[in-house]
Amino acid sequence: MKIYILGISAFYHDSAAALLCDGEVLAAAQEERFSRIKNDPQFPSKSIEFVLKYADISIRDVDYVIYYDKPFVTFERLIASYLSNAPRGFKSFLISFPVWMKKKLFQKKILYKRLLQFDKKFSVKKILFSEHHLSHAAGSFYSSCFDEAIVLTVDAVGEWATTSVAIGDGKSLKIEKEIRFPHSLGLLYSAFTYYLGFKVNEGEYKLMGLAPYGKPIFVDKIKKHLIDIKSDGTFRLNLDYFDFVTGLKMTNKLFDELFEQSVRDSQSDIFEDFHADIAASIQVVTEEVLLLLTRNLAKEYKIKNLCLSGGVALNCVANGKILDDGSFENIWVQPSPGDAGAAIGCALAAWHIQLDQPRNLKKIEAFPSQYLGPKFSNDEVTLFLDAIGSSYSVYADEQLFELTADALANGKIVGWFQGKMEFGARALGNRSILADPRNPEMQKKLNLTIKFREGFRPFAPVILSEMANEWFEIDRESPYMLFVRNVLKVKRLAVRKQQKELTIEQKLQQLRSKIPAVTHINYSARVQTIQKTMNPKFHSLISSFNQITGCPILVNTSMNVRGEPIVCTPSDAYKLFMSTGLDIIVIENCILYKNDQFPKLPIQFSH
Repeated sequence: MKIYILGISAFYHDSAAALLCDGEVLAAAQEERFSRIKNDPQFPSKSIEFVLKYADISIRDVDYVIYYDKPFVTFERLIASYLSNAPRGFKSFLISFPVWMKKKLFQKKILYKRLLQFDKKFSVKKILFSEHHLSHAAGSFYSSCFDEAIVLTVDAVGEWATTSVAIGDGKSLKIEKEIRFPHSLGLLYSAFTYYLGFKVNEGEYKLMGLAPYGKPIFVDKIKKHLIDIKSDGTFRLNLDYFDFVTGLKMTNKLFDELFEQSVRDSQSDIFEDFHADIAASIQVVTEEVLLLLTRNLAKEYKIKNLCLSGGVALNCVANGKILDDGSFENIWVQPSPGDAGAAIGCALAAWHIQLDQPRNLKKIEAFPSQYLGPKFSNDEVTLFLDAIGSSYSVYADEQLFELTADALANGKIVGWFQGKMEFGARALGNRSILADPRNPEMQKKLNLTIKFREGFRPFAPVILSEMANEWFEIDRESPYMLFVRNVLKVKRLAVRKQQKELTIEQKLQQLRSKIPAVTHINYSARVQTIQKTMNPKFHSLISSFNQITGCPILVNTSMNVRGEPIVCTPSDAYKLFMSTGLDIIVIENCILYKNDQFPKLPIQFSH
C-alpha cells in the first residue's frame, strides 16, 4: 500500500507544498505561482490542490501532513527576545503578538481548519511538525547521492537556529550543533540588503549581483564593529547596530553613522560607487565566514561530502568559493534551499526519520528533477489561444527548434514555455526567457525592456553539458545555477585600462568576453549545464542554436518581470509576452510572433 506524505511551508515567505509517494517526490509548487503574489506567505491552498490533482488522490489518501517548522518554539524565542530587551521593542511586540495569537501560534488548529476545506473528514492526527533547520538539512541530504555527508544549513533564523551542522549517515540525520538567534549570517546579509534599499527576503540576489562592481573597502569596518568572527567560522553580531531583534527595521542610526550614509531610498537614490563597495564588502565577509566554517567542519569530521541548505545557500558566488577551496571532494546544494524547498525537506524527514524508512541510493538520481509543477498539453494551449483570438502556428519539434534557434541567432528575445513548471527560484528551461549571449546589447535590453529591473543585474548562461568545459572553468555538472564559475581566459576579451575610475554604467558597457550578455564584470557567470536526459527539448534547442552560430550557449532568465513570480500558465505567459519587449513566445509547440498579435490586450495585465 502506498504511503503519501504532504509537506507544507507557510506563513512566513515562499509558501509551498510538496507531495511524496513512498519517499519519492511526485510534485511540488510554490503558492506565488498560482496567486501571482511574489513570495506569497499564505497557506498554500492552490499548491496543495495541484499536487493532489497531479497524483490523482484526495487529501483523505494522504497519510501524513508535515509542517516545516515548530511554531511554539519560535514563539518562545520571540517572547524571550522581547523580555530580554524590554522596554525596547514594545511597539514591535504590540504589532506581532496579535498576529501570532491569531494566525501562527496554534498552528495545528490552523492547519487542521485549512485542510478540512479539502475534506471535512480529514483527521487531525495526521498532522506532524518538523524543526526548521532539520527540514532544510533533510531536503539537502536526502536529495543527494551521498550515503554520508556533513550538512551545513545557514539562513536568517529557524526556531532558534541560524546556522546548524548535521551529520547524515544512511537514513539517519542528526543536528550536532548550531549558532542561535540573534547571531545570524543570513540576517547580517539581509541587513545590508535593507541598507542598500532592496527588499529583504527578495533583494539578496541584487546585492550579490551588485558586489562585483565595487571594492571591498569596508571589510575591516564590518569585522571590527558588526561581527566577531572566530577562527573556526563561528561568530557573534554586535547588536548595537541592528534593529531586527525587537524593532521594525533591520538597521538603526548607529549603522548609518558607521558608514556615514543613511539607508538608500530605492525610489530616488541612484546607485553610486559607495553602494557597490558596501555590497562587495559584505559579500567578502560572508564568503570568509562560510569558508572558515566549511574548512573547520572538514577537519573535524573527516567526511568528504558536504550538503548545503538554507537561504544563504542561494549565494552561488560563495558556493563557488567553497567548491574551489577543495576542503570537500563533493558538494551538493539543494536546488531549492530556501523555505519553499523546506516543504520537500520536512516530508523527506518524516519518511526517513519519523517513519524510519531506508534510503535507496540506487534510485536517487544524480540530478533530481526540479520540473515538479503544472504542465499543459498542446490541446490545452491551442484551446486557450483560440479563445483569446491570438495568432499562432503549430510546428513539429524539429522545425520548432530550428525556427526558434534561427530567431535567437538573429537577435530576437524568446519566451520558452514547455512541460512542467520548475520548483524553486530558478527557471531551468521550462519557464524561461532566452536570448543570444553574443549580443553586447542584450544584457541592457533584457534588464530594461523585458525584466524592468536594475541595469547591473547579470544573466545566467545555459550551456550544453558536453561542451561546458570549453567555455567555463568547470569540471562538473551545474544543472541548477547554484555555482558561479569563470569564463575561460581564451574566451575573454582584453579590457583597456582606464586612467580614471569608471561609473557602474560605464563598467556595464565594457565587453569582457565572446559572450558578453552572460559575463559579469569579474568574468564570472552563474552557469547552468543542461544534459539531454534532463531536458531533451531544451537541449535540442540549444544544439540547434549551436549548429547555426557555433555557440552552445543561450542567455537563460526566468519568465517574469520585476515584482512578479515566474509564470505558471499559458495565460500568465501570454500576458507577459504582450506587455514586455519579447519578440516571440513558444508555448509547447505553438509559436507566437509579437507583430502578428492584436495590439489591444485581450487580458488585463499590470506590472
